[in-house]
Amino acid sequence: MNGVWCSPPAPPVKCDTTGCTVSNAYGIFPDRWTCSAAAAIFPSSEEELLEAVATGSRKKQKMRVVTRWSHSIPKLVCPGGEEGLIISTQELKRVVSVDEESMRMSVESGAALGDIISAAAEYKLALPQTPYWKGLTIGGLISTGAHGSSLFGKGSAVHEYVVGMRLVVPLRGGNASVVTFNSSHADLDAAKVSLGLLGGISQVTLQLQAMFKRSITNVRRDEQDLEESITEFGRTHEFGDLTWYPGQRKIVYRIDDRVPVNQSGDGVNDFIGFRQTLTAGLAITRLAEEMQEATKDAKGKCMTAKLQVEALEIIGSGFKNNDLGFVKYPIVGYQNKLQAAGSCLNSTEDLLLTACPWDPRIKGEFFHQTTMKINMTKISDFITDIKRLRDLNPSGSCGVELYNGILMRFVKASSAYLGANEDSVDLDFTYYRSKDPMVPRLDEDMLEEIEQMGLFKYGGTPHWGKNRNIAFQGVLKKYKKGEDFLKAMKKYDPEGLFSNEWTDGMLGIGKSKGVVIDKDGCALEGLCLCAGDRNCAPHKGYFCRAGRVYVYARVCRYEV
Repeated sequence: MNGVWCSPPAPPVKCDTTGCTVSNAYGIFPDRWTCSAAAAIFPSSEEELLEAVATGSRKKQKMRVVTRWSHSIPKLVCPGGEEGLIISTQELKRVVSVDEESMRMSVESGAALGDIISAAAEYKLALPQTPYWKGLTIGGLISTGAHGSSLFGKGSAVHEYVVGMRLVVPLRGGNASVVTFNSSHADLDAAKVSLGLLGGISQVTLQLQAMFKRSITNVRRDEQDLEESITEFGRTHEFGDLTWYPGQRKIVYRIDDRVPVNQSGDGVNDFIGFRQTLTAGLAITRLAEEMQEATKDAKGKCMTAKLQVEALEIIGSGFKNNDLGFVKYPIVGYQNKLQAAGSCLNSTEDLLLTACPWDPRIKGEFFHQTTMKINMTKISDFITDIKRLRDLNPSGSCGVELYNGILMRFVKASSAYLGANEDSVDLDFTYYRSKDPMVPRLDEDMLEEIEQMGLFKYGGTPHWGKNRNIAFQGVLKKYKKGEDFLKAMKKYDPEGLFSNEWTDGMLGIGKSKGVVIDKDGCALEGLCLCAGDRNCAPHKGYFCRAGRVYVYARVCRYEV
């Protein structure tokens, strides 16, 4: 992954003689600002990380840890002002040890998921659950509760496979220490999904399994029985997920289960959305969607989405029977080749040729992501409400279909304080975002109503590394052990050096009044719920209105 011809996304930390800034992989945060800091440190060992935290502690600096590519959308990594300290895990990326007998692997917190998967495979071991994107670091993904899809065993969240952790924490009086957590430590459940608020993760120990094979078949069906089938599907297929195309009234069921290791097949996951992509093609695609937005061409979006879904079906969505390409289902292969994708990390060095589709250095994708976990007992009713809303505006949901539809994954209840409260379905909505924050989106009221319906009517909890600001207002109250997490914060970071204004607002602590920003046009970017027309774009015909199905929603609707 780090070869001569590798051209991963640009580092998120940039420094000059005046100080440093940090952003994310998309080049910008929800309120359009990067974050400033006095300095950045790039430790390459636990000793150097310890000294970095001790330095910040002595100076009483606000500190935040940033990962190699910084994929979190909300402002988790901001160090709390221009006097703050950025600590990057870019160089903390080694595999520390592998114990074949216990099937445990210890890695530094900046180790990339793709590298961890490959290293485990060398010992014929596998991490049973991961997100689908290789370009995450282990420290970042467990801190935000990242996951795959499963209700089997320990479930789909990677932090459920963490059996040890070494955390560098600040001490009162200007020093730092290393805290070692093992599976019996009372506070491991606080440290697993910590949002980086307890200190800097040095090492993570993972419980692996013997290498195994999976068999994957994508089946496209009509949506009519989705409410009845979704729960049974999740409890039947170990790695199964669903992709819903509501405008087309279709569901793609991914039937995905373990099979014996002697079953023939050498399948590969090269998901089309994570492949190296021609930058010229990305620019053309973006320009076409911008024109559809400007001309309010919803039917054009629907037509493009239908062609795209059919094309994906023909090429197996990027799954390959072998390194050569897709022939037919099932795709049978080893776990390390099927669990995640990310070949765009290995794109050629010339950005003028290929890149990851969302790389901010090119004219490519720029999007919002709304992601929430809905309790399994409530998911059928939520799906019914989405269908009711869709039926009132059949073309209004085609925008998400251009970004691979609504991905639905299964997440098991967790003991982690900020993990899933109950067995849940995680729904991912990815959709167009304008480069101009004051430009409204086509049919944006529909997705805003779905967002508010899921979060407020059905009590959904947001993915910590995704979402717009409104998803995080008062969010800690939704967690059964939210207060226990605050106690752990106070215990390991008594002076609050690893928090910032945004995280304080999200957790409802300190002097912050929350993460909602009330200003003209704030609802367009999810910085607020509209309370009046000025929060939308009345000069462009978008006014604050009640929801059509969820009448308590407040959305920006276009009215001629």
